[in-house]
Amino acid sequence: MGPELMGPWIRLGKASKDDISAGLSDKEGGLLQAPGSNALRRVVINQVYPVIDGGRYPVKRVVGESIKVDADIFADGHDKISAVLEWRYEEGPWQVVRMIPLGNDRWQAGFVASAVGRYAYRLRGWVDPYLTWRAHVKSFLAAHVEISAVVWLEGISRVRDIAKEVPSRRVARALREWTDQFSEPAQVPLALNQLDALMEDIAPIPHVPSQYPDEEAGLPLWVDPMEAQYTAWYELFPRSAGSHPGLHGTFLDVIERLPYIAGMGFSVVYLPPIHPIGESFRKGRRNTTIAGPGDPGSPWAIGGAEGGHLAIHPELGRLEDFEQLVESARDFGLSIALDLAFQCSPDHPWVHQHPEWFRIRADGSIQFAENPPKKYEDIVPFDFECEAWPSLWEALYGVVEYWIAHGVRFFRVDNPHTKSLYFWEWLIDKVKRNHSDVIFLAEAFTRPAVMQHLAKVGFSQSYTYFTWRNSPSELRQYMEELVSVPEVDYFRPSFWPNTPDILPQSLQVGGKPAFVTRLILAATLSASYGIYGPVFELMEATPAVIPGEEYEDSEKYRTAQWDWGSPDSLAPLVRKVNQFRHQHPALAHNRSIRFHAVDNDQLLVYSKVSPDGADVVLMVVNMDYRYRQSGFVTLELEELGISPDDDFIVSDSLTGSRYVWHGPKNYVELDPKQLSAHLFHVEKEISTGLKRSRRI
Repeated sequence: MGPELMGPWIRLGKASKDDISAGLSDKEGGLLQAPGSNALRRVVINQVYPVIDGGRYPVKRVVGESIKVDADIFADGHDKISAVLEWRYEEGPWQVVRMIPLGNDRWQAGFVASAVGRYAYRLRGWVDPYLTWRAHVKSFLAAHVEISAVVWLEGISRVRDIAKEVPSRRVARALREWTDQFSEPAQVPLALNQLDALMEDIAPIPHVPSQYPDEEAGLPLWVDPMEAQYTAWYELFPRSAGSHPGLHGTFLDVIERLPYIAGMGFSVVYLPPIHPIGESFRKGRRNTTIAGPGDPGSPWAIGGAEGGHLAIHPELGRLEDFEQLVESARDFGLSIALDLAFQCSPDHPWVHQHPEWFRIRADGSIQFAENPPKKYEDIVPFDFECEAWPSLWEALYGVVEYWIAHGVRFFRVDNPHTKSLYFWEWLIDKVKRNHSDVIFLAEAFTRPAVMQHLAKVGFSQSYTYFTWRNSPSELRQYMEELVSVPEVDYFRPSFWPNTPDILPQSLQVGGKPAFVTRLILAATLSASYGIYGPVFELMEATPAVIPGEEYEDSEKYRTAQWDWGSPDSLAPLVRKVNQFRHQHPALAHNRSIRFHAVDNDQLLVYSKVSPDGADVVLMVVNMDYRYRQSGFVTLELEELGISPDDDFIVSDSLTGSRYVWHGPKNYVELDPKQLSAHLFHVEKEISTGLKRSRRI
């Protein structure tokens, strides 16, 4: 005789070997609890999407975005099942959405994230007695077989049970009235139609449904402001913002530059560290180990007699000047981003006040920063493994809170991969519990797994390998990797053609066409991008050594003066590119990117479509910086919402030219000496008087 079910219990005799392996018995046999409540569950829920590492880390979305959740949900036998998606915001009540079967046991439901902050979601499924009965009755009707009274009474009984459980008194009363009206199996089609209408908005969940995950807290979801996904960063050294040769720039000088930066269409102004710079081991111009008179040192050597991470370099101005800068930037639609560099110069007050936070070498000196063979004697790193780590962590958290209190909501984090990964998880979680709109950009040029982990633990955006991806095939492969599952659900790329540390080979040898091409690629491949300006728009490209990627006279070690109004500047083109981004919501997302075939391997062709399908953009880029390239592009028109038999218009936002295209295959030609890319808006309605491209 088999086991005897007694509610949540199973009575067994002497346990068999199979029972022990199934976890149903103890050593003595007897009365044992069933494995959880699974004995009363028949529905299986698996292959849930989206989930990051089984729910260990939150899925990321932006406010206003629709979150679609799907899963394989099925049961044994032929009974019908029901499933719901439950979600909640912060600690609010659970909201219930009925899941829809997609076919082949795949189910889906969704909701819209209307606020920034923490969400949770979970799935529940169960064998549905009502739907099973309803399908049973309809099979009789389809076969023209008379429905017996017993079959009908089973349905009446189930509807009465539902009426007892449903929370809405109105619906409960209507269900009871239905059972009274149709107590006999007459007018079955009419009865079922009325019952379907009553049951449409309710999903009675049994006391023991199957659930994913088992934890009541559900799966985590973090919803950021739109700026976490869609931004254009402009990096500027404040000390080089002045217009008078030889004079150190100030925050007030940066305020004078805001109309220029806003006019180019950027949304974030990123400032390298603004704190006092150490004197000890200060680096000189061109990274020499001995500073000369007037050499300002590297801003990343933080801390001096004037203070540390909570202080401002005196030559930049006062705290009140910085607050004025933040307010003025806001007036221009800009946000100020600060560099979060958790390291010190040997002169930082913490080095003397808290030596326990640093690593002490055998000779008693503090360990300076190294990346062999490079040495950074002007910088000492924190020791995140020190015994005093709790006080260190709290002090660093205090730095972030201090600048948030002074209006900063964007932080570019210097080399986060060289600090404790668990520290970042702790810090970002703590910050976002109090300030859900704060955005962290990781400067993590490191191994893929580490970059991805930093994104999982909370970084909103990350630098990427875009800087070193040059051929069409490399760029396509890399972008397709970034938008693949699961990476697309937590990792947000930010594409930078250059940084103060990186002058890539492409810009060194490609001249103006390379700068134009890399700008357009960064701004249209990725929803977020940035440039190190004005170095970029003035096309500075002299390396310190060849081969190498350091600037010959890096701004990290000097105060520069720039010709902001140079007629050779790329600023007008940058303005056009950013205007194209602002005009087309398709470019605010990465998920929809599609690469299209072209019969010339020097051309890169890709499109993006807005979530509602209304906005379609098409980019064609010549990756050859020297020569004119041409070819026939083959589009997947149905993905763009275009019938293969229709004419359509492509309008170039860079030149103003408009062309009529027809069918999937059309001709393009680009000369880098003129302009190396088309930024097309795809229009689906034809007007007269337009140029017509060659047709195939």
